[in-house]
Amino acid sequence: MKNYLLDTHTLLWFASNSENLSKLSMSIISDTSNHISISYVSIWEIAIKKKIGKLDFDMSLELFCKNITNNNFIWLPIQKKHIFETFELPLYHRDPFDRLLIAQAKTENLILITKDQNFTKYPIELFW
Repeated sequence: MKNYLLDTHTLLWFASNSENLSKLSMSIISDTSNHISISYVSIWEIAIKKKIGKLDFDMSLELFCKNITNNNFIWLPIQKKHIFETFELPLYHRDPFDRLLIAQAKTENLILITKDQNFTKYPIELFW
């Protein structure tokens, strides 16, 4: 058993059963012996990107959250320590959502499942 955190695109691809999600990532996420965390950061990112037209997302955010909760994912709230950690991170990646996910993975000792190669510059464990 390991502890993972899904990047926003990973969550969306898992929820839509997209072929963009690697088979290995799908198997890790589907394995009920693993602890899979979903950050409120991702829900916030989806909401904002949907509102400004950067994300084609037909489902209501409330229904989406309800559906992913049925997968027994663990909700990861944003805490002060996560925000403080974003200040300590080098500016390799400037996206505030991604920086907060990186900070959460680092402070909570989670393996971040992401395809984003910009994350490799940070001292966190990644999986794809």
